[in-house]
Amino acid sequence: MTPPPLHLASSDQGSTAALRAGVAVAGVSVISVAGPVLGLSPWLIAGAAGGALTALTVDAARFGGLGGHLLAESLPFGLGRSRLRRIAVHEAGHLLLAAENQLPVKQVLVGSRACLRHGLRVNGSTELEPPAQVKMPLEDLRRWSRVLLAGMVAEVVEYGGSRGGADDRALLGRLWGLSGHDVMTAQNEQRRARREVQQWLEQHREQLQASAEQLLQEA
Repeated sequence: MTPPPLHLASSDQGSTAALRAGVAVAGVSVISVAGPVLGLSPWLIAGAAGGALTALTVDAARFGGLGGHLLAESLPFGLGRSRLRRIAVHEAGHLLLAAENQLPVKQVLVGSRACLRHGLRVNGSTELEPPAQVKMPLEDLRRWSRVLLAGMVAEVVEYGGSRGGADDRALLGRLWGLSGHDVMTAQNEQRRARREVQQWLEQHREQLQASAEQLLQEA
């Protein structure tokens, strides 16, 4: 059986979902306390609470928790585009390092809307051919390490820090966990890969920016 393709996902969905829920609960709590003092009707307070909970439920059911991201990516005055550009930079990092390391890329998606159309509940995705074998030779592990780390490092190079990449780190950990190498070797190799990727992207920053802009135009 042919293994499924690998999706390198760019997402801060978990932290944002928790934030949305917290904001909704805090808002309902404030209205419940301050409403009577301000003379608000109990029906209005109940309606606000129900509306907040309904919005969270619909978001989770229909948009996989990405409703807030869809709104953020649609903001005017360049705000939405700025958010999409950061996702594009992350995916461009994967794309460039995949080409540099001879790992075929099948598809790149930028933005929650594009990902949802393809059944993915993330903000961005780079789809790669899966490894030919689970337990890879050391040199193949090094290549995959560079590609998996490239999205986060691209954000660091361009913005000074990374937001996405939790899924990339988890996949990288699984690959090294299956490799049979000890933990110290895995950690040393990943640190080495990160240094190599950062050096390469800093040297090719204009190429990174141009690739991100192209992905943004195609989003």
